[in-house]
Amino acid sequence: MKPKRRFSLPFKLASSRVNLAWAQLTHQKVKLVIAITGVGFANILMFTQLGLRAVLFDGITLIHEQLEGELFMISTYTRALGRSTFPRVYLYQANAVAGVRSARPLYIAEANWVSPEKIGKSTTDPADDSIFPDEVKILAFNPAQPVFKLPGVNQQLNRLSEPDTVLFDRLSQPSLGPISERLAQQDQVRTVMDQRRVSVIGDFQLGSTLFTKGHVIMSDWNYAQRYGQDRLRDVSLGLLVLAPGSDPIQVQRQLQANLPASVSVFTREELIIKEKTYWESDPSGIVLNFGALMGFIVGVIVVYQVLYTDVAEHLPEYATLKAMGYADRALLMVVLQEAMLLAVLGFIPGTAASVGVYSLLSYLTKIPLVLRPDVMLQVFLLTFLMCSSAGAIAVRKLKKADPADIF
Repeated sequence: MKPKRRFSLPFKLASSRVNLAWAQLTHQKVKLVIAITGVGFANILMFTQLGLRAVLFDGITLIHEQLEGELFMISTYTRALGRSTFPRVYLYQANAVAGVRSARPLYIAEANWVSPEKIGKSTTDPADDSIFPDEVKILAFNPAQPVFKLPGVNQQLNRLSEPDTVLFDRLSQPSLGPISERLAQQDQVRTVMDQRRVSVIGDFQLGSTLFTKGHVIMSDWNYAQRYGQDRLRDVSLGLLVLAPGSDPIQVQRQLQANLPASVSVFTREELIIKEKTYWESDPSGIVLNFGALMGFIVGVIVVYQVLYTDVAEHLPEYATLKAMGYADRALLMVVLQEAMLLAVLGFIPGTAASVGVYSLLSYLTKIPLVLRPDVMLQVFLLTFLMCSSAGAIAVRKLKKADPADIF
């Protein structure tokens, strides 16, 4: 005689509850479609907001991730890269510390930019870009001391010494003009930056962000010619390239001990964390988080309405099951399993629709917006939490199902 399986009864009970939950959901096809649509819509909202939030935090570290060096000097009073400066003399002081091979300055500024297609056009329209030009972020440094790991930049360093020349980020927003397209047909593209002629002699690839439409790279000499020699006295960021075999943490401690309190020294990871911490408290980050929360609330309301209506319509059946001996816990699991099934059924079309939304936003904004695995996991967990919360609220009606009252 074969021994009985110890878990056969619990398995059958669990299977029967799943079958009952599925039967309840599919009993009325129209309501099921409405529920799936509601969950999918909530997913799209959460995907969009969390996806934009991910792009926000990825974009703000584009420069950080491409910097040369192991340690970085910034003003203690700056909250984000490029917001404050410190005297360049402190770079010379850092260069004398054991373990530091070279200290390289990076200057960051913003400038008005006119698309070459708008040059020469006159208009009385106050919204025209030729009157209110776009802005680009300037990254200036000494070509003899490269600060970026970008091949497209380092291969063209010798050309940056030419007067009034810049390199242009080919991933910039379209409103800055078809610079890269023109460079493919001619040696240089002339336009206007800060009301002064400039020649784009090459391009590179870095990327735009929600707050920066594009980047241009120029030599520190050209930077000083445009804005004055005094601008070179203050540095936005100091890049410290260490000697081989040096311990970055030990050198960091020595630098911080020798430098004044107005200058801070960070590793790359610490610098990135500082930048992200600032933007998390920025209104834009708060708005995106709030948008994701609204999507979550919308989903809870939709799923709750569906499950509550389902429980109310089938209350006599649930009361009959209770009269037959089914415990409240078993019936509550049926409702929660309905919520879980709705989570899965709504997540699939919601994800598919979000891919289309991402593609549309990427096309319109030229900001790389892709469906990242970590964002998918966040939305999936939020969807389960959303449906579970709605189910937990809806089962309160089921707890009141008394067979004596129904019959």
